[in-house]
Amino acid sequence: MLRKATTQDASRLAEILIFAKRAAYRHIFKDDLTSFGRMQVLPLALSFEQDPSTLQGVLVWDDGIVKAMTRWAEPAERSMELCELYIDPFFQGEGIGSAIIQAFCLHAKQQGCQMVWLWVLEQNQKARQFYEKLGFYDSGERRGEAENQDFFLLKYEKKLCEKLK
Repeated sequence: MLRKATTQDASRLAEILIFAKRAAYRHIFKDDLTSFGRMQVLPLALSFEQDPSTLQGVLVWDDGIVKAMTRWAEPAERSMELCELYIDPFFQGEGIGSAIIQAFCLHAKQQGCQMVWLWVLEQNQKARQFYEKLGFYDSGERRGEAENQDFFLLKYEKKLCEKLK
């Protein structure tokens, strides 16, 4: 169900990213100018179409309909970062995110990694609960969110020697 994204996926990727980010972050950042002004589907879709390098490393969950996207970093120091995971809000709660995490962990293990990790917004309780349910834990490392230093990202880790959940 996971496959490499192509330029033909541009409009679905843009829809997923924009709508999932609005659903996840609007109540946290309370910035409608960004959510509904700067974040627009068409310009993002066009950027994917016009610059295929923006799709480098992007995978989509496709079961006949592209329902989610993810991007993983290359392994480094026996660990691998989950850079992005967004599911179309219409398809959340159907096990897609768990399946993507399982595939990510399996891929990381096959690459010789002992740990996987990601950054999650401290105030994004829904995402934090999701990752914790799948065996990730707060490492204690945090950093300011790039665009707004009033918000913090927490580093969540998962040791791969554990049984995959």
